[in-house]
Amino acid sequence: MIKNDNRKTQLEAFLIKYLGRQPFSFHAITSDASFRQYYRVVTDSENLVLMDSPADLIDNRPFVGLQQDFDNVGLIVPQVLASDFESGFILLNDLGTEHLADRLSSDSRMKDYKAVLSLLPQIASIPPSQWMKPYDDDFIRLEINIFKEWLLEKWLGLNVSGEHQRLWHELVTSLIEVMLQQPQVTMHRDFHSRNIMKTSGGWALIDFQDAVQGPISYDAVSLLKDCYFTLPEHEFEQLLKYNYELFYKQGLMADLSFGQYCDYFLLTGLQRHLKAAGIFCRLLLRDGKSGYLQNILPTLDYILETSKQYEQFQWLATWLDNEIIPAVKRKLEPQT
Repeated sequence: MIKNDNRKTQLEAFLIKYLGRQPFSFHAITSDASFRQYYRVVTDSENLVLMDSPADLIDNRPFVGLQQDFDNVGLIVPQVLASDFESGFILLNDLGTEHLADRLSSDSRMKDYKAVLSLLPQIASIPPSQWMKPYDDDFIRLEINIFKEWLLEKWLGLNVSGEHQRLWHELVTSLIEVMLQQPQVTMHRDFHSRNIMKTSGGWALIDFQDAVQGPISYDAVSLLKDCYFTLPEHEFEQLLKYNYELFYKQGLMADLSFGQYCDYFLLTGLQRHLKAAGIFCRLLLRDGKSGYLQNILPTLDYILETSKQYEQFQWLATWLDNEIIPAVKRKLEPQT
């Protein structure tokens, strides 16, 4: 639903400018985890998708620039049909309604995952672009600390000080090192089951506007350790091996062994899941979006599982087991 009449008038004027006299209607389909809102536009001849991305809140140039970068290497992405950066409207072709997330209980799951994983070398091959922000130590530190600020301190009300503060600093430093020392390639950065769509032409990607040059394992982590779906362990192991072999055959692994790649994968996952759990709380507290609360505990389970596998992170596993996860469960009780 459009929140004010003035915005609705602007939206209609933008559509009339593109569509001309042909009649149309539109309805909200979803909003993502940002300030964007999406509408399906229906005409007599076709369906389109309108992205309402307020220019005072979001810089929309990276979306259009990166759309071209992804398209140039043969990846299927929404085509930009019209844009108005001043108002924050972008009109796209309609890729349909079927996401990978909608197919996860089907018999084709393993086949689907392998097909989607085969896109990663293509994404990795995208040259560095002016639209990609630096994914450096400062940015990675900022991402990890979303967990501390928004989940621990602002949502749970925990005071991170003393020994926990020292250990947290060591954790952040270690994860930054892991992220930066593995091969750096272009990554989608939000490559999960809700951002991958099944179309008549093949698998398509959406929500690519935050793509950067970063650690080679990151997109595979996003998919195989998805915050919205947990793969059975035997399927995960098969797919992780398949992912490694795809990268290796394309010469993207340098001299990384499978064991070293697995280590990078797990620790990169620790960074991503700390960030994601914090973002779910920020979406609630800052943006009033409660729909992601159900994903916090599965994400914390990933963090706990990985922490237990590393001696230097046993303190985090203990903290999660004894204090953080019980506190989260108490916070979620009124929601269930």
